Amino acid sequence: MMKETTTTQQKRKMKERNDLNEEQKRVLQEMNVKIEKVVSQGIHKLIKGIKEEEINKVKEEMDRKMDEMRKKLEDYRLEIEDLENVNKALVLKERQSNDELQEARKELKRGFSDLSDGVESTTSTIGIKRMGEIDMKPFLDLSCKRRLRSGKVEDQVTLCSEWQRLVKDPEWNPFKRVGSGENMKEVVDEDDDRLKKLGEEWGEEVKKAVKTALEELNEYNATGRYPVPILWNFEQDRQAKLKEGIAHMTDEIKTLKKKLA
Repeated sequence: MMKETTTTQQKRKMKERNDLNEEQKRVLQEMNVKIEKVVSQGIHKLIKGIKEEEINKVKEEMDRKMDEMRKKLEDYRLEIEDLENVNKALVLKERQSNDELQEARKELKRGFSDLSDGVESTTSTIGIKRMGEIDMKPFLDLSCKRRLRSGKVEDQVTLCSEWQRLVKDPEWNPFKRVGSGENMKEVVDEDDDRLKKLGEEWGEEVKKAVKTALEELNEYNATGRYPVPILWNFEQDRQAKLKEGIAHMTDEIKTLKKKLA
């Protein structure tokens, strides 16, 4: 009986020991879980804090750069406004200067016309040339005279006048375009029926005079198709500069003063 009691006690103690071990394991597991949870939460909070701090730094940097960009844009805007104002002032000044130059050129041409009594003269270096007006010399040449039955100068002048009327006629368009793009330009069509017939009947010099008048009108007064007075440098066969006209006019006035003195 005594032995059974001892055995029972031993079993009970072993069970208690086992139960204790199990309890310890359970407690340890719970503690581990709690520790892991605490550590995880701590790490999460630490990471979150670091992220928020970095985000705030990045945001501050972006705000600073945006402010710098806004300031630069405002400076550029003000600079562009200043440039636009300067440009407008320059354009206005240029327009006024051009108007003054055109007015001075008109007055100069009027002065030359008064000096020459409205007659074009090529004996002077600087003078007035009527662009688009046919040169009558080829019509008065002997070769042209021989082609006229009458042989009268009046008929030669009439012939020139008839072609001058045709040159001014907007219905007659003896031009063609050559080239392409920016290099495209309008030239007299050599194959125009009227011009070809003119050359055959009255000679190439007469045809050339009419062609030259057409080219001048197309350049200086294409829309109006009537001769226009241009200040001309006959020596160099080009349009005269304003200062050349003024210098020549000054010389002419000095010469007249000497003659009148």
